[in-house]
Amino acid sequence: MEIMNDLEIIDLSLYLKKSKTLIIADLHLGYEEALNQKGVLVPKMQFKDIYESLEKILNSIKVEEIVITGDLKHEFGVINRSEWNNIIKIIDLLIKYSKRLIIIKGNHDIFLPFITRKRNIELLEYYTIDDILICHGDEIINNQDFKKAKTIIIGHEHPAIGFREKAKYESFKCFLKGKYLDKTLIVLPSFNPLTIGTDVLRNSLLSPFLQQDLKNFQAYVIEKNKIYDFGKLKNF
Repeated sequence: MEIMNDLEIIDLSLYLKKSKTLIIADLHLGYEEALNQKGVLVPKMQFKDIYESLEKILNSIKVEEIVITGDLKHEFGVINRSEWNNIIKIIDLLIKYSKRLIIIKGNHDIFLPFITRKRNIELLEYYTIDDILICHGDEIINNQDFKKAKTIIIGHEHPAIGFREKAKYESFKCFLKGKYLDKTLIVLPSFNPLTIGTDVLRNSLLSPFLQQDLKNFQAYVIEKNKIYDFGKLKNF
């Protein structure tokens, strides 16, 4: 589904058709280990699911470059062996299918440079493609590249929408499209299957880009690899 001209939603990623760029947000590799350490026991399926989903996407389209908008890693502190190995495996997969891999540094990626150096990948603050600026979304970038950009693409927030029917409540990942100042703003959901995200109808939001009235933002809900245009948030 096209979210706007030249920008297409594919599963939980965004594809820029003109430049053949795939954009992925918030993989949070190592999240299940962090949950297990806190006593929340979850099956160790996260890495397998992420790897297979990425491989399926990359086999379905032609990709010149891939951009990760930050938070490739989950834990702030020590990198354990399985986390290190899984991050390398994902990086190698993405390099295999593209000519260039861009990784933007997220707020969880404090120790990620120790891993990315093994593949000679430098972490960037942001990345631009024509009049599009891609950043993590945890802070506003105030420079000429930002001022010239017509479209901003971010991750960080993990947007989701919750639906309630009587006692039942269920939350689904979503893309958001709206405005920030005079620019189009697109917010990507987390690519990690365990992180459903923040219910944008009910919860406080983290990103400074979203500290505004979101009633005119468009929501594209993702459920079992299907995409549903739910219209503007004010109509929910």
